Amino acid sequence: MKTFTATLLALILSLATLQAQTSVTISGSVADKQTSKPLMYCSVALFKSLDSSLVTGVLTSELGVFRFEKVVPGQYYLQIQYMGYNKSIVAVPGDIGSHIQVPAILLDPDPRTLQEISVTSERQALENKVDRQVYRANQFLGSQGGTAIDVLKNTPSVTVNSEGNITLRGSSGFLVLVNGKPVQSDATTVLNQIPANTIENVEVITSPSARFDPDGKAGIINITTKAGAVESRSFSANIQGGFPAIYRYDNLESPLRFGADATFNIRSGKWDFNLSGNYLRNDIAGQRTGDVNTTIDNVFTSFPSDGERSFTRYNYTARSSVSFTPNARNTFSAGIYTGFRSLSRRADIVYHNVKTDLISGDTVGQITYFNSNVARKSGRITLGNLDYTHTFDNKSALAISGLVEHADVDGLTTNLNLQEPDRKTLLQSNRNPSKNPLDAFRIKADYTVNVGTGKLETGYQYRSQIQKGSFQYLDLNLESGDFIVLPEFSSNTKVDNDIHSVYGQYSAKSGKLEYIAGLRYEYATRAFTAGTQQTLNLNLSNLFPSLNLQYQVSSSLRTKIGYSKRVQRATNSELNPFPEREHSETLESGDPQILPEFIDLSELGVVKDLEKGTVFATIYNQRIKNVVNRVNSVYNDTILNRIYTNAGLATSWGLEAGTTLNLAKWWQFYGGGNLYHYKIKGALFDDNVNVSTSSWVYSINANTTIKFSRTFQLQGALNYLSKRVTAQGEDSRFITPSLSARKTLLKGKLAATLQWQNVDLGLFGSNRQRITTFGKDFFTTTNYIQETDIFMINLSYNFNQTSKKAKLPASEFGEKEF
Repeated sequence: MKTFTATLLALILSLATLQAQTSVTISGSVADKQTSKPLMYCSVALFKSLDSSLVTGVLTSELGVFRFEKVVPGQYYLQIQYMGYNKSIVAVPGDIGSHIQVPAILLDPDPRTLQEISVTSERQALENKVDRQVYRANQFLGSQGGTAIDVLKNTPSVTVNSEGNITLRGSSGFLVLVNGKPVQSDATTVLNQIPANTIENVEVITSPSARFDPDGKAGIINITTKAGAVESRSFSANIQGGFPAIYRYDNLESPLRFGADATFNIRSGKWDFNLSGNYLRNDIAGQRTGDVNTTIDNVFTSFPSDGERSFTRYNYTARSSVSFTPNARNTFSAGIYTGFRSLSRRADIVYHNVKTDLISGDTVGQITYFNSNVARKSGRITLGNLDYTHTFDNKSALAISGLVEHADVDGLTTNLNLQEPDRKTLLQSNRNPSKNPLDAFRIKADYTVNVGTGKLETGYQYRSQIQKGSFQYLDLNLESGDFIVLPEFSSNTKVDNDIHSVYGQYSAKSGKLEYIAGLRYEYATRAFTAGTQQTLNLNLSNLFPSLNLQYQVSSSLRTKIGYSKRVQRATNSELNPFPEREHSETLESGDPQILPEFIDLSELGVVKDLEKGTVFATIYNQRIKNVVNRVNSVYNDTILNRIYTNAGLATSWGLEAGTTLNLAKWWQFYGGGNLYHYKIKGALFDDNVNVSTSSWVYSINANTTIKFSRTFQLQGALNYLSKRVTAQGEDSRFITPSLSARKTLLKGKLAATLQWQNVDLGLFGSNRQRITTFGKDFFTTTNYIQETDIFMINLSYNFNQTSKKAKLPASEFGEKEF
């Protein structure tokens, strides 16, 4: 395999053999004037000043850089054009006799075509691109002071239920990128660590091209963080606090809610430096009521329950990045990110167990007891990257990058059963300590070169991921007072994934047609060991094609088609066959023979620019082979076993639509929705249980903003998820309305936002969800009720001091910032 890797790298590097360098060049960069983001594939034409005759033209690179070679000495000017921006004409300074560096060219967006700037200079929330939708985080006032999840749940593709589970177009598997860098750790843990105030955009990539990892059955979510303006020093800070809880639900402790974050950025000359950090405490009160019953040997056991279910949660992060661009040809960059999250769930529940003989109808046993179950989970994720990019004379580029990741995920569940109602007699006590660390490493080389009217990209990547697990079940001996390890519920696991991949893709624009076509090949190995069992190996060799087309029907109408093949790999928990005691009434285990899910994603969309906004609609299909579900079976009369297993084939047909409208000078509307039909067909437990369920599911995420003045606005938002079926039951609908008021002071540098989260007033049934599962010998239903009518206040201060030096070209590092 080492020979294979070396050969591929040699092939890539051999493409860099070029003609001898000429000393007569013109180079520069093009960026968005408002955001300083580089504009890729921008048209730059070179004209003679004497007679305005065209000499040649080029497209900018992904970093917004252009370069003209072997130019005859003389006087010239540049004409820069980019769809959605005003055309710019710039004179080339001096006579051509050496390398001329043109000062950074900043283009103004054209509101007539982009419809991205309202009359009050407010950018709209949504932008559609050939393979993704881009959502601007600052347009969602209710998310400020929160995390990336609070931003995500406003997009039409994403839903977040009462348990905090995130789905993209109905699927829970997706790949998370932070500024284009992949993160292998648990997606929910990562997104809960990123403060919303530091996010510039959220990109939902539903039809990824071949240059992306194929992981994530629903696609990719890329979080881009804020950057400072060119030649500037900037500082921003936010503090947040919560008012006392209105509803306590008789919980043991009062919820605490407060936080702060700060970002410092310097972009000067050849250097770009960024430093940021945050802390967030965000508890929530709540309760749960449930009913579970089992039937074994004609004995019906019922154990309804009721009590507290609250969360104590906090996280903090630190992030730093630096890039150095010594010249237009070379860029060096490095970054580090570390974040910690702690989540403690308390479930203090009273159970009423009753056993009934179904033949005689007699009660054969009953007990009432109090169960205190506290599950604490914490995770620290540390990422580090080192990148180098070199641009050659023929405008091709070679990028080499390395990324390391380490995650420590620890857990401790304590379970106490006490006699009810005095709660003084101990009936049972057990603990479940666990460790689940992850180490990942990847190195990749990417080469891009202009071929014909388009761009050819090719590359190689190797990545390694090792995840170890240590799970123990300790039971208290009531006589000796010692905790004893129960081996049937304890285990050590290890999963080792090694993946080699090569890809090639070609992108171009021909007239009104823009396209990206690519193919990725992966050779993947998985080795899994549980306890003293024999290591199970899985070797896979797969092709992952992708295709994206966009056709400009008219100046205001475009259509797009996308297809990609993807994979969802099994986690340590899904592979572990040893039961883990999650709760008084549940065990959880996996399947060491579980197969990865393979997904075909297809979509057909249309985007229409209106006079006062934009609207888009996309029809999509997901076909999931070896779909993984968490299903239930009876372990004993009072314990259900939750098992991860392949459940057959799942298909989903859906329609996703959204719009941004400027209804009036003072009134804006954003809305998005997702309607899909989901169907599972297969068998469980060695074909003993047939599965064939289907249902329609829809979600709505919308907000409307009313601007009373230039400094005061009010925004109302609604997140709604309909009821939906699962492999063995259904989940009820879930709704979370919110209201936010924002006031800016000090010429916009200071902003105060008052948030009313989970608006209910006893009218809407907000922030609660009932989850039901059933089989031939069991039934379970649980209503999770979480805190409503939460009031928060967020204060933001932004300071930007521009250098008096002459502006220089923007850093080529751009989007590759960590």
